[in-house]
Amino acid sequence: MKLNQIHHVAVICSDYTISKAFYTEILGLEIVNEVYREERDSYKLDLAVGGRYRIELFSFPNPPERLNRPEARGLRHLAFEVDDIQESVQELEGKGVQVELVRIDPVTGKAYTFFMDPDGLPLELVEK
Repeated sequence: MKLNQIHHVAVICSDYTISKAFYTEILGLEIVNEVYREERDSYKLDLAVGGRYRIELFSFPNPPERLNRPEARGLRHLAFEVDDIQESVQELEGKGVQVELVRIDPVTGKAYTFFMDPDGLPLELVEK
């Protein structure tokens, strides 16, 4: 088997309106498609990252809480590459998002930081 690329990442949110605004207005992701599935009382929002990768944002009635800390099995975080990490941090903070201190990865030498989406999903910025 040859895997070509990551096709999409699916995220389930607790409040669709809040998460949609976060991913589109704060992070600036592009809406590709939005569907309401009446039979499931669920939204599915397809978002483009850099015109290429997709995040599927789902809403479901009363999804269970996600365990964030201590670290648990499963998806640890979702990371986005940015050109200028300081500029990106300032932009997020200007929109009211709390961002951790920027650190340097001792292996790659790249600057990175973390912040959370509205449901506490850890998101990472990594400088190009």
